[in-house]
Amino acid sequence: MTDSNIRTRERDEDERVDEDHGCPECSGHLVSDEEHGETVCGDCGLVVEADSVDRGPEWRAFDAREKDQKSRVGAPTTNTMHDKGLSTNIDWRNKDAYGNALGSRQRQKMQRLRKWNERFRTRDSKERNLKQALGEIDRMASALGLPTNVRETASVIYRRALNEDLLPGRSIEGVATASVYAAARQAGVPRSLDEIADVSRVEKSEIARTYRYVVRELGLEVKPADPEQYVPRFASGLGLSDEAEGRARDLLRNAKEKGVHSGKSPVGLAAAAVYAAALLTNEKTTQAAVSEVADISEVTIRNRYHELLEAEDSIVV
Repeated sequence: MTDSNIRTRERDEDERVDEDHGCPECSGHLVSDEEHGETVCGDCGLVVEADSVDRGPEWRAFDAREKDQKSRVGAPTTNTMHDKGLSTNIDWRNKDAYGNALGSRQRQKMQRLRKWNERFRTRDSKERNLKQALGEIDRMASALGLPTNVRETASVIYRRALNEDLLPGRSIEGVATASVYAAARQAGVPRSLDEIADVSRVEKSEIARTYRYVVRELGLEVKPADPEQYVPRFASGLGLSDEAEGRARDLLRNAKEKGVHSGKSPVGLAAAAVYAAALLTNEKTTQAAVSEVADISEVTIRNRYHELLEAEDSIVV
């Protein structure tokens, strides 16, 4: 039962009690004023009770989202866990609430409880599949530094793939990796396919093939990656200034206006733009450093670098 339902029921009970008693002066109808914490007579205005207990929350909320965040009714459900976080979780450490070690009998008891708890949490093959996949999604998202909303989206995509029987003939790790890649693209915090492959347990070709299949079958709306989305991460990894980052964005916008970006890898364009911007703003960096941060070859950086400068009208090569 929600907080609002509880408060409504308590208010109804108070009103029924007030109706039974009535005003001691005129036997009129009593009204509860929750804002002022008083019970008054609706006929003569007599204050029958003052400083009544406020059973509502001590916090204020101005929208539904803030209300859900502040409401203390237990941990929120999450799609990143196979049971949505509704089951019991027993800690693996054999210590009590005060940090003291448990005795031998208590350790044996806790071990049995952990075993049965694990059996209850994963009752069939579908739940075991989901548990393994969501663990992989969480591991890869942590390694890639992806935010919580991307993990939630990736978990939802995998659940949809599992419910629509897209997994037969494909590995759990492959579909989980494709879900992470698609979720990152949808959230506007993309990671390159090479970066995804570095933290995954499957080959790059399988990730790309499974990604295309999942996007097509689930009808996901994934926009092409914008090279500008990679610029802040590359600039931060190289320790470049805001001026260099802004210059790189200008180079990419100009390249898109001239159509230079068509058919080119967005990661390569972003890396070349960052390298060119560092040189234009007199900040020292090397192609090798940019290659390491962007996880792309120096040859690609050099090729895209010249194309960007040729598209820039103000630059004389």
